Amino acid sequence: MASTSDIKKGLCIVYNNDIFKIIEFLHVKPGKGPAFVRTKLKSLTNGKVLDNTFSGGSKIEEVRVETRKYQYLYADADGVTYNFMNTEDYNQITLQKDVLDAPDLLKEGEVVTIIVRASDEQPLSVDMPLSVVLEVTATEPGVKGNTATNALKPATVETGATINVPLFINEGDKIKINTEDGSYKERVKE
Repeated sequence: MASTSDIKKGLCIVYNNDIFKIIEFLHVKPGKGPAFVRTKLKSLTNGKVLDNTFSGGSKIEEVRVETRKYQYLYADADGVTYNFMNTEDYNQITLQKDVLDAPDLLKEGEVVTIIVRASDEQPLSVDMPLSVVLEVTATEPGVKGNTATNALKPATVETGATINVPLFINEGDKIKINTEDGSYKERVKE
């Protein structure tokens, strides 16, 4: 059993007979009254996100997990299941789309970290790299001199996702995308 002082981002816990991963947390020590921890929890079984507050010092049940590197191979024709291969022993697993945080940013060959419950080897969640580099396949042409404003335009990348990018981005440019919120970070020169 862990306590609220052990709470950190990425910790997996049992709460309300379900397994949750802590996405965000904030330790709060008000001037009056006891300390508490405000958290945002994501269910690893159905993907729902909920806010919860734990009072200071309360006990939480931690789930023992292991992380493994897997390479994304392909999505099935139905687009609901995704296939991954373990980079160490080459075993393949199939995961449902709702387990993935940003499935529309996954490019074939991308290496991700899959969190597996240690007791029964059940995959719980997929952690994408912090950013991915993808090529822009469709967008309106950029105009020289459009770099002074913060105006954005939609662009479709090679995986089919639509990202808002600055006006100077053209088709064929490679861009770095933040996988946590799907936002444009920078243009990549290669």
